[in-house]
Amino acid sequence: MTAAAHPHEAIFRDLLVQHRDRLYRFVLRHIGHAADAEDLAQQAFVEAARQYENFRGESQLSTWLYGIAMNLVRNHLSRSPSRQYRFEDESALDDVAVVAADPEEQCEMGELVTMLQAELQDLMPEMREVLLLVAMEDMSYEDAAALLNVPIGTVRSRVSRARSHLRRRMEAAGAVLPF
Repeated sequence: MTAAAHPHEAIFRDLLVQHRDRLYRFVLRHIGHAADAEDLAQQAFVEAARQYENFRGESQLSTWLYGIAMNLVRNHLSRSPSRQYRFEDESALDDVAVVAADPEEQCEMGELVTMLQAELQDLMPEMREVLLLVAMEDMSYEDAAALLNVPIGTVRSRVSRARSHLRRRMEAAGAVLPF
């Protein structure tokens, strides 16, 4: 078939190129399993292509795509409550770049990351979710609001409160923050 037979082909090609890696990381962060994340990210693109005629244009196309991915993640997690973890041997690190750092700095950063992970887990789920979307996924406040179906002011408030809470807790624990 020709490109004229598929008028939306260029739109999806651009969407795929722009969001493939970011969408994969988004899904991976939620489910923690690389192969499943790859499958779900690909399925999100397939669903978007299949359902494009239902896209009403009330949000950006990318926001709509992330909404589809989030629904797939939720379905996946609800079907697999006892997720299994696979452990890799050290050969999995063969292709990982090594950054030479002072052992003391490595230790301090490791402690800081561990502390931050614990504090993130203690955040209210709504605050944690929006903070991860905005800070880790580099999603705009507008896109996060559309994805979560909440007002933009709610997103701004949750991000601000989450950052403030984390900063306060980390400093109270004696952490020296690099930011």
